[in-house]
Amino acid sequence: MRILRAASYRRMPWKNGGGETIEMVVSPAGASFDNFDWRLSMAHVGAPGPFSLFPDIDRTLSVIAGHGLTLKLPERTPTTLNRCSAPFAFPGDVAVDSTLVDGAIDDLNVMTRRSRCRHRVARHGLTSSTRLALSGEIGVLVAIGGGVEIVAGSDLIMLGPKDALVLEADDATALTATPQGTADLFVVEIAFG
Repeated sequence: MRILRAASYRRMPWKNGGGETIEMVVSPAGASFDNFDWRLSMAHVGAPGPFSLFPDIDRTLSVIAGHGLTLKLPERTPTTLNRCSAPFAFPGDVAVDSTLVDGAIDDLNVMTRRSRCRHRVARHGLTSSTRLALSGEIGVLVAIGGGVEIVAGSDLIMLGPKDALVLEADDATALTATPQGTADLFVVEIAFG
């Protein structure tokens, strides 16, 4: 298992140059936009506009701060996301335009290369200790809003806001998450093949 601290994340420009993304973790390590297998990032969206195009990529977006974001995809009804919405999955190779509901937002973005792997994202609004069972080959837990204490087997891990925990195939898959105050825990499961 690996603990990723928010202070160590890498800042880089969006693929379309329209803003800045905070890369939390990418696989393989050091991969570019063109050759990653999977990637987690956060972004600050301060203005409406188009999303970057990512051929062969499936994406899931979650609003983690701010009042909301409306996404317009071809041949779909516009979808408005806020801090309570379920994570929203969409293909990265279609044109997506966005508008802000009421000011800037921050988002959590998960991407996987569909020819190599797939992902699933769940948001858990933690109010008490919660048991989780991971089923992907890789699991990533992200604490948002407040800290989260994770018990994984005999390990006790404290995640601060925006910290993440990466679990691989030989790590514990049965976990207990306890919020330290008010916190959302995002659980990302990645499977290959």
